[in-house]
Amino acid sequence: MITLNFTPFPELETERMILRKPSYDDKMDFFEMRSNPDTMRFIPRPVAQVPDDVLPVMDMVLNSLETKERINWAMTDKTSGKMIGMIGYVRISPDNARAEVGYSLHHDYRRTGLMYEALQAVLDYGFREMKLNSIEAVIHPDNIASWKLVEKAGFSRDAYFKDYNYHNNKFVDAVVYSLITPLKD
Repeated sequence: MITLNFTPFPELETERMILRKPSYDDKMDFFEMRSNPDTMRFIPRPVAQVPDDVLPVMDMVLNSLETKERINWAMTDKTSGKMIGMIGYVRISPDNARAEVGYSLHHDYRRTGLMYEALQAVLDYGFREMKLNSIEAVIHPDNIASWKLVEKAGFSRDAYFKDYNYHNNKFVDAVVYSLITPLKD
């Protein structure tokens, strides 16, 4: 069993990014990501049509941080300060010392290595600070870029579930990857 404490918010730094607490000031950057159908293709949420469509997701992200149900970081470019993605633990099971990592990246920043950079920082935080024993990633079977990302980070493919999520008016399968803590006592 682990105890979660996200106060003060754990800001993380990588070579090219600051991973910080999301804010309502990120609304337009978040809308840019959530309104892009290609970005949202594998995320089981509706594509945003207007900027206010992202407010319920932002509310959930910020409220669940306060209740310690999940933690998400806004990935911000060190040079511009622009929010270019989100990454975090979207499901946490304290009793099992396990969490599910989830992420999305603005379409203009794909294939730059930024998501791998952010993932490494979040995995390190999860194992070292949160004391997680394992981290999983639940991935749409067609999301090959995400498969490659987690495999590069050392995850192993553990399961394939049929009709795992209901998305875009149909049931879709999911591939589950996991990574067991590399830290030894």
